[in-house]
Amino acid sequence: MIDLLGYGAFFLTIALSYAIICLGLNVQWGQAGLFNVGVAGFVAIGAYVSGLLTTPALAGRVGGFSLPIPIGWAAAMVAGAVLSYALGWLTIRLRSDYLAITTFGFAVTAQLAALNLERLTGGPFGMSFIPRPFSAFAADPLRFGLFNLGLVALVLLAMFLAVERLSSSPFGRVLRAIREDETAAVSLGKDAKHFRLKAFALGGALMALGGAVQAHFIGFIAPDNYLPLLTFQVWTMLIVGGSGNNLGAVVGAVVVWALWAVSASAIGALVPADQQARGASLQIVLIGVALCVILLLRPRGLIGERRTISRFADGRGDTRWRRLRRPDR
Repeated sequence: MIDLLGYGAFFLTIALSYAIICLGLNVQWGQAGLFNVGVAGFVAIGAYVSGLLTTPALAGRVGGFSLPIPIGWAAAMVAGAVLSYALGWLTIRLRSDYLAITTFGFAVTAQLAALNLERLTGGPFGMSFIPRPFSAFAADPLRFGLFNLGLVALVLLAMFLAVERLSSSPFGRVLRAIREDETAAVSLGKDAKHFRLKAFALGGALMALGGAVQAHFIGFIAPDNYLPLLTFQVWTMLIVGGSGNNLGAVVGAVVVWALWAVSASAIGALVPADQQARGASLQIVLIGVALCVILLLRPRGLIGERRTISRFADGRGDTRWRRLRRPDR
């Protein structure tokens, strides 16, 4: 029973860290319509920046400042926002397909930099000794897992409430207006580039924070953790949960991570040890099939975006927004 609870805490902690990343992608794609396929790059930036600031100094490696974990997480968000803003400033005017190519190139560059800058990142050997929250309880796996789960859940809740508030604010409504009809939004005096840059930077900051949270929970990072497969996972989570809906992004992260974990266990039990490489490919196929099935049953995801379609006044003259869900079929 204790082992089951410990595994459940570990599973949910990883899933909720992915939910933070998924919230960032939802800001960029679900709210602003920015097609970012370089998610892995922003996650890697957050993980390595926080790791460099919080790990102890090691011989032969640059960095290692032994700073507190909250400072590392804050620095990861700043680094993600700054790099996202800089990349967006250069590319935000491109159409979606060109923006996708640019962000993918950024992700590949970040992964190759982590692989080759050995004195800074540890290179192919990775970065170890990353401090873990509540490490004083490491001897008690259950308590350690539950405390970490609570911390990650609090971080996710704070980010979720902030993004929800932003989505319902005038800024969020302008983003959706630009996403739906940029020409109409610009004709009303809205600077589309300015709003998209802010959304892109905010999404990058959340992705970097999610990467930092994962790095400190696991305690070790390596370039192989940030291959394009990570981007595929996060996009699948958002699509399954419901693009444009922050709660859907969180639910999608948990559901898809559960499918990923279950499929990995099944393949590990059924596929011989010398065929594990093929088993990993089969796992991706199974996730793709599950994605197709879910979208056939729920085309807009498990929790679709709520769309404001009309405004009405009650008998007292109060004006309220009426939100209706479109049918799934």
